[in-house]
Amino acid sequence: MSNTPRKTALDALHRSLGATMTDFAGWDMPLRYGSERDEHVAVRTRAGLFDLSHMGEITVTGPQAVDLLDYALVGNMSTIGPGRARYTMICQEDGGIVDDLIVYRLGDTEADLPKYMVVANAGNAQIVLDAITERAAGFDAEVRDDRDAYALIAVQGPESPGILKSLTDADLDGLKYYAGLPGTVAGVPALIARTGYTGEDGFELFVAPEHAEKLWQALTDAGAPVGLIPAGLSCRDTLRLEAGMPLYGHELTTALTPFDAGLGRVVKFEKAGDFVGREALQAAAERAETAPPRKLVGLVAEGRRVPRAGFSVVAGGEVIGEVTSGAPSPTLGKPIAMAYVDAAHAAPGTKGVGVDIRGTHEPYEVVALPFYKRQK
Repeated sequence: MSNTPRKTALDALHRSLGATMTDFAGWDMPLRYGSERDEHVAVRTRAGLFDLSHMGEITVTGPQAVDLLDYALVGNMSTIGPGRARYTMICQEDGGIVDDLIVYRLGDTEADLPKYMVVANAGNAQIVLDAITERAAGFDAEVRDDRDAYALIAVQGPESPGILKSLTDADLDGLKYYAGLPGTVAGVPALIARTGYTGEDGFELFVAPEHAEKLWQALTDAGAPVGLIPAGLSCRDTLRLEAGMPLYGHELTTALTPFDAGLGRVVKFEKAGDFVGREALQAAAERAETAPPRKLVGLVAEGRRVPRAGFSVVAGGEVIGEVTSGAPSPTLGKPIAMAYVDAAHAAPGTKGVGVDIRGTHEPYEVVALPFYKRQK
């Protein structure tokens, strides 16, 4: 297997725009095009355009597609209506999180059977594909690797509905958050999903790779009058951090259950039948009730030094937790972090908490997540 990073259908275009490229989860991806701060601010105040073609698409169809997904994942997939999407997770038998996912229920197949698309994080796409394929044994369902069938372009920010409306006849006003509908954007067939990872309103457009450049250019042209600019992975990370959204490998790992991560709500014990990890997750739910695990909190710096993943959180000379993500926040104008801390220090406003930054205990304030919430 080659160690050369895979390239998206927009690779040449990114390079022509002067993007700084980086190897991310085995893909050559744009980190930034100019200033990551400018890109961040554009998404918060106007609009940004992202290439997310590194995400992993897995199609599940067949008479028992939903039974397979209910068994393989922790959520209740049988209650997703046509054209809707759901955030969920796939866990190990011991309850550890393999990945967090979005599952879309697409239009029915020719045989009137529901068709689902599971979207996994880039670094976990093969692991998730292998796990669902293995869990499909005994189910009348087909699991298909569709990573090469899609390019994924996201337009995010308050101006994104207006930009997209100028390019499509699809009913965007009727398209709720976490819903998707097939349509045509700038003459390109697309699955138009009202989803995102920035904390802003926006859309993710799944298209055939050969149409990606045409769509990107059309969105660029339509967005130019309102200040849309291309945006890279670096600002996507600060945007999701401000919005308190977990990132796999940071806030979510196989060492944590959804209950440890404060996301026990995604686990649906009431669904019919067994699912992988049910027993371990029930035990984790009970533990969380009686002896709360470390809690995921926000930290806002009083000074200027930036905390990074893995740094210790301290109080009274003791280590009470660990930073999972940290960065300067362009919106707050201060360094921020997400961290797991002992329950005794997790209440917003808790004083005397610091982060050990190279031997110095820098003072931080504990705050509720998210750091930023858009005005509706």
